[in-house]
Amino acid sequence: MITLALAGCSTDSDTGTHTDAPGTSHDAQEGSHTPIRHVHGLGIDPADEQLYVATHDGIFTPGKDGTAVRVGTSKDDFMGFTVAKTKTLLASGHPAPSAGGPANRGLIESTDGGKTWKTRSLGGEVDFHALDYAHSTMYGYDSTNALLRVSKDGAAWDDRAQLQALDIAVSPEDADTVLATTADGIAKSTDGGRTFATGKQPVMAFLSWATPDALYGIDDAGRLSRSTDGGATWQNTGTAPGGQVQALTAVDAQHVLAATQNGVYESRDGGKSFTKRLDVAAGDGH
Repeated sequence: MITLALAGCSTDSDTGTHTDAPGTSHDAQEGSHTPIRHVHGLGIDPADEQLYVATHDGIFTPGKDGTAVRVGTSKDDFMGFTVAKTKTLLASGHPAPSAGGPANRGLIESTDGGKTWKTRSLGGEVDFHALDYAHSTMYGYDSTNALLRVSKDGAAWDDRAQLQALDIAVSPEDADTVLATTADGIAKSTDGGRTFATGKQPVMAFLSWATPDALYGIDDAGRLSRSTDGGATWQNTGTAPGGQVQALTAVDAQHVLAATQNGVYESRDGGKSFTKRLDVAAGDGH
């Protein structure tokens, strides 16, 4: 079954204020390497293929020597995370322990590749544990209220179905087809997330729908599978090394990223083989 503890929040970030002061680019922070702890999200910038890793302690990217380098200055606990478009990142989570203010960030956005962040909506109210951007629309799983929310502009949100889920994925062809990973299996909605059918096997921890024929799912142990028919059938393609899975992103039909207990891994052949991009420190506190 899904280890639902993966969806748990940090307990050392209960207060804090979010600052929108300009940060420092990752290039300026070369040499200041910080081991990354629990990974909550992965993304690739479509323009330059820069890898973003959202973690318990901020956003990181591989430095010139291959070690993790912080992007900007934020040390927040980033939970839900997605790259919406070039240099535009969407996220949620909690403030760093040293910061002050409400415990939940709501929806925050960066339009400069993670150097600075601004609150878009729901600050102090919502912690999105999963975010997806498709059809110029934001889909967020509000873990605070066990609720799917949908927004066109990032400001006004439409409340959809209530369900216990870990991750969501939206069809790249149909804005009304939404999948959610649950303890019973993959739950499907065909009405934009207003209602979901009961979850069906297989049980996956995370989903990522890159192209119409490339829906990827990964289970708690890192076994990666691909569906070419929207989740009706699945074919195992390989296993991401490093133990319990923490995040999954499919960039296209062959390019897949997975984070596990000991690293961020990349596959360019649909999961047949993986290369480690970054180390992940053991003993994280998520």
